[in-house]
Amino acid sequence: MTQQSAFVIGATGQVGRATVRALAADGYQVRAASRGGGRDESWPAEVRAVRLDRADDAALAGALGEGCDVLVDCVAYGRDEARQLLGLADRIGSAVVISSVAVYEDGQGRSLDTQNEPDGSPAYPVPIPESQPTVEPGEGTYATRKAALERELLADGRLPATLLRAGAIHGPHSRTPRELYFVKRVVDGRRARILAHGGESRFHPVHVANIAELVRLAARRPGSRVLNAADPQAPTVAEISAAVDAALGAPESELVLMDGAPETGPVGQTPWSAARPVVCDMSAAQRELGYRPVTDYAASLPETAEGLARRLAEEPDWRAAFPEMAKAYDPHLDLFDYAAEDAWLAGQGYSVAR
Repeated sequence: MTQQSAFVIGATGQVGRATVRALAADGYQVRAASRGGGRDESWPAEVRAVRLDRADDAALAGALGEGCDVLVDCVAYGRDEARQLLGLADRIGSAVVISSVAVYEDGQGRSLDTQNEPDGSPAYPVPIPESQPTVEPGEGTYATRKAALERELLADGRLPATLLRAGAIHGPHSRTPRELYFVKRVVDGRRARILAHGGESRFHPVHVANIAELVRLAARRPGSRVLNAADPQAPTVAEISAAVDAALGAPESELVLMDGAPETGPVGQTPWSAARPVVCDMSAAQRELGYRPVTDYAASLPETAEGLARRLAEEPDWRAAFPEMAKAYDPHLDLFDYAAEDAWLAGQGYSVAR
């Protein structure tokens, strides 16, 4: 039997590392393409690292060579990347492309893009099926560009493509780790966790190992489809706070809950905070691919949390340790405005140990 071949774009990113590992373990001959051409220490020796600037069409065509059985694109962002892949469709057996739950809109024109606008919180069904309407494709935002990527690939018909709509991605090697919000507070000895929306916000997470498993299964069952990608549970933000404490062996923090949205400024707002839940329906992946998750949030969290704590020990300035995280949230949300938290607690009459 001829060995199947895989070409992974964005191989040294958070999703790419796990994907290369999963495909290699499943018997694929893997070429791992990234801008730096680096390797992950967990990959087997037979994985071939390839240096690639994916924005360069000629470079991608040259690196792909005679082609592959499956191409996995972990970094495709919009219409241009879709057209780039379609231009190479005669060399690609099938594709698996990472998209996002950000493409969903609630039928009233509201999406995660409008979350911070007045009455902007989308009211999605719980859980969200893949049949839920999506935002109009465009170039204006992350969500509209991902929608354009999906629409272009699925409408063309030349390339069987599975689009995986990922939730809040977590796991090792994240450049924008949401868990940092709670890990740093544990490291800094902060006891209070001020949480908006009663601590009940849910933004469905997905571990990179679960995404990699979905990629592996989709590669074995080529087709043109969209599937959600999420963990088996969607914990609340209060449950995530407690899980981080447990993962780091810290006493459980004291929760101070706001009934609704943050009253002023960033206090109470977290990277998971939303007025309404974002929870994905995973039944289609189970039905079409035979998908079963390989881990869940609580079981996978210690590796992530301990890694973040080690990084903060090496570089206490979180902006220097995680520059892309700082860029993503500042100036809209200062994740660690402890002075504002203390002032709010004092104003509410709390004597909680900070």
